[in-house]
Amino acid sequence: MLEMINVDVTLDGDSGDNGQVQVLKNINLTLENKKIYVMTGPNGGGKSSIAKAIMGIYHPTKGKILLDGKDITDKGISERAQLGVGYAFQQPPRFKGLKVKELLKLAAGSNDVNQCDLLYDVGLCAQDYLERDINSSFSGGELKRIEIASILARNLKIAVFDEPEAGIDLWSFQRLSETFENMNEKYDTTIVIISHQERILRLADQVILVANGEISEITSKQKILKDIERLDSECLCKEDCNRGGRVNVECSR
Repeated sequence: MLEMINVDVTLDGDSGDNGQVQVLKNINLTLENKKIYVMTGPNGGGKSSIAKAIMGIYHPTKGKILLDGKDITDKGISERAQLGVGYAFQQPPRFKGLKVKELLKLAAGSNDVNQCDLLYDVGLCAQDYLERDINSSFSGGELKRIEIASILARNLKIAVFDEPEAGIDLWSFQRLSETFENMNEKYDTTIVIISHQERILRLADQVILVANGEISEITSKQKILKDIERLDSECLCKEDCNRGGRVNVECSR
């Protein structure tokens, strides 16, 4: 469905730095219809940059991006949104002054959607939320689920979520994971989630490892989870800590 072919992204440096920074190098990635992809890797490795290149926030300095075989490399954010590409930020906007039902109506546009069903699909009761103003009374988990409901209303081809678990409590995180499962089961949207969380990794059809601005590996969740388990078992500093009852130990790996 979506292809990134030999994509590089270079950005201007910070103020005071006249140079440029290459944040993505030779990205080759194919996202298929109705699958869940989880991007993971070290902080600053390029995960969010790939997401922003997909959305059109970052423009490739080399390579091209195809959607259903059509070149969208030069299309901006609004044009890609109209084509069915959506991006959910780490901190969802609160849209002050809007009620939940008004936000969902705006998101749906000409799509014929049932707002009660949308909220049900993200684990919220319509009677409790449709008439509420979106303001500081909402928890982080509630805002995330309402944002996902607005994405469902748009009936997107591709939805990208940048660390959706950030800033939410454990209970909300569990419901959020269930929401992604329900979304994948009921809708045709391809889901891309940037996350380090094991619960999110378990949802993946494929895991994309990103480091140093490159895709280092595209693999299965089984392999990633097995690697995590192995690293935990081999952690010598944890063994030293458990054996000696110490919490401040230098890693001896």
